[in-house]
Amino acid sequence: MPVRPTTPRPSIGNPSRVLTRDLATLPDGAGATLAGWVHRRRPLARVTFLVIRDRSGLAQVVVRDPGVIAGLADVPEETVVEVTGRVLHHPAAPGGAELVEPTITALTEPAAPAPAELWRPTFGAGLPTQLDHAAVTLRHPRRRAAWEIASASMRGFRSALTALDFTEIATPKIVGTATESGANVFGLDYFGRPAYLAQSPQLYKQMLVGVFERVFEVGPVFRAEPHDTVRHLAQYTSLDAELGFVRDHRDVLVVLRAALAGMVEAIESYAAEAASLLGVDLPRVPEEFPVIHFTDALALVGADPGEPDLSPAHERALGEWARATHGSDFLAVEGYPMSKRPFYTAPEGYPHAGAQPLSDAEGVRGAEPAAGSNSFDLLFRGLELTTGGQRLHRPGDYRAALERVGQDPEVLRGYLAAFEHGMPPHGGFAIGLERWVARVVGAENVREVTLFPRDVQRLFP
Repeated sequence: MPVRPTTPRPSIGNPSRVLTRDLATLPDGAGATLAGWVHRRRPLARVTFLVIRDRSGLAQVVVRDPGVIAGLADVPEETVVEVTGRVLHHPAAPGGAELVEPTITALTEPAAPAPAELWRPTFGAGLPTQLDHAAVTLRHPRRRAAWEIASASMRGFRSALTALDFTEIATPKIVGTATESGANVFGLDYFGRPAYLAQSPQLYKQMLVGVFERVFEVGPVFRAEPHDTVRHLAQYTSLDAELGFVRDHRDVLVVLRAALAGMVEAIESYAAEAASLLGVDLPRVPEEFPVIHFTDALALVGADPGEPDLSPAHERALGEWARATHGSDFLAVEGYPMSKRPFYTAPEGYPHAGAQPLSDAEGVRGAEPAAGSNSFDLLFRGLELTTGGQRLHRPGDYRAALERVGQDPEVLRGYLAAFEHGMPPHGGFAIGLERWVARVVGAENVREVTLFPRDVQRLFP
């Protein structure tokens, strides 16, 4: 497992402050200052133990002075304190060292009782309590560990794509059209004009392929679909990528594989303690994803060959098959019917970089809704994680595609103009961060790994 990099940290705040994870690196008798939250108070007959929590972990403070012990009555759990004392190595202490002979200074008023007992190793509060009081319940080490894994995943995604010469972009989240996909949208008043929260950065990242060739974005997307399930949110974090000069969707899968491998490596490097705390079995990302065609996938799970999509039960069955047959947590299903894909999706056989252009009869104009597409879903442990594929890139094909679906091209004139001025064959994908983390940690509900979830029921906190 990669070792977390140790780089010099600039001094911020009290220069004598030591993080709890570093306490054991100091010699016996050294002076040190801890600052954090009172995680736990354990009064005994002649001694009181304080467990202090900071961003790096837990450390124990041993209080024997009767006067200091008496003052702790006004320092309940979750009160923010600064503790200065002397380091003593002890094998029974968290991290192997504790602080003795302390001077304790409260930095806030006494904290109100927490909505749950944050000091317990397991977190027993129900999901409504967790979410209603998220700003406090996220302090529990197991609750925050899930987001540490999410944070490392974003870090790995950025690093992997930057290494492939991608440019990070930031696209508008207030847009003037609601026609990117079939999902419902959140409308708003934009200085007297109708506008919407962006369903995805799809159209913008395609346009920017014409500028940078390879782009990615990490940002929020908004879907007003009235789903109230364990896997849907009205707002989630999308990890998007788009790249030019592809041959077909298989090139997109290569980049997706690199991104996921980078995400797993970053968890190992930067969130190993969090993963260990949650007992996470990190996936091994294969050198190449196993791939099955959509029609073969239907046959494999015994589904009606006319089905336009895979059900959750089908996805689970395919996940089990991928594990048994290929030893893989991942399976790419390609060739979904065009009827289940957005208008910008390329059909099977679409021209690519280095190919001779197809005639109109052979191109998208001839792509029937039941025809296969150059797109895929990536299943991760039996759940759809990612949708991606090759896009149309010729202006005439867009005109034909929009006519087929009954969409007015005028609404998308800014987007379509990019293709009129030359766009390479391209494709991309999007990963839902919260869904990824939920699958990694084995959470039953995506809300368990979301900081402040937004769904049909929840707008606060």
